[in-house]
Amino acid sequence: MSEGRKRRPRDPKATREAILEAARTRLAIDGPEGLSLSEVAHLAGVNRGTAYQHFETREKLIKATAEWVSDKLFRAVFGDPETIGERRVEQVDIPEMTDRLANFAMDNPELCRVWLLQVLSSPDPWSDPFWKEYEGSQRRFAQTGLSQENIDVEALSVIMLAGAFLWPVWGRSHATDEKDRRQLAHRFAQECLRISMHGSLRADRFPEIAERLKAPVPATKTKKRAEGG
Repeated sequence: MSEGRKRRPRDPKATREAILEAARTRLAIDGPEGLSLSEVAHLAGVNRGTAYQHFETREKLIKATAEWVSDKLFRAVFGDPETIGERRVEQVDIPEMTDRLANFAMDNPELCRVWLLQVLSSPDPWSDPFWKEYEGSQRRFAQTGLSQENIDVEALSVIMLAGAFLWPVWGRSHATDEKDRRQLAHRFAQECLRISMHGSLRADRFPEIAERLKAPVPATKTKKRAEGG
């Protein structure tokens, strides 16, 4: 019996998780139009009837998968959703949050791309918890004295997330080991901070970021090749 067909113990929560994991994998390969509940069930190691018990239609499965990915993104970047309301935008550690996003994207490239495509094509992206907090925090930040004037928050949010979730395509293709992937994630985070310092942030209010950006860029294998080293 193949790995995907091994029967799982009767645990509804674990079964649902397995189905969502399988759906995420298939969505990354086939996209929403090519998603098949039968194929998802096979990959999850459950029968089709069980999959339909959890998700009555393909559309409900796609929606649930996007929500599941959004929750993982939220927790990785912002922390526990239950305590997020206690955070003031002025107190956010911008470099740390940028690092967390870059590292999560590098570790979960398919997960992030599935989420991004679903949210960008949604008629109501603000119903997604991660997008609502990410774009919302950018909007709240733009209303403080720490921000440049007249920022297009929506456009900025798409630019930053699209870059964060596409950079791992490069990283996964060119990095040879885990250390290289971590350095590539750091390189991306550095450039996001540099763009922000010369675009959305008032640079004079963030001396600690200016100091961080003085550090040399990690000499990854891809960078050495590009520079002819």
